[in-house]
Amino acid sequence: MAKLKITWVKSDIGYAKDQGATIKALGLRRMNHTVLQEDNPTIRGMVHKVRHLVKVEENAAE
Repeated sequence: MAKLKITWVKSDIGYAKDQGATIKALGLRRMNHTVLQEDNPTIRGMVHKVRHLVKVEENAAE
């Protein structure tokens, strides 16, 4: 299955608290931290909610 490479690039300060919680739920701990997540509708929805705070790249199946 494909993976998504998600990088936190913009601070969540000044945005709704639920967006900060979504960042944490994605597994991101600090600015410029990158995680690999499975590409599924749940993760896509979370990324869509914070799309202005993260950078997303698609990785081929490994």
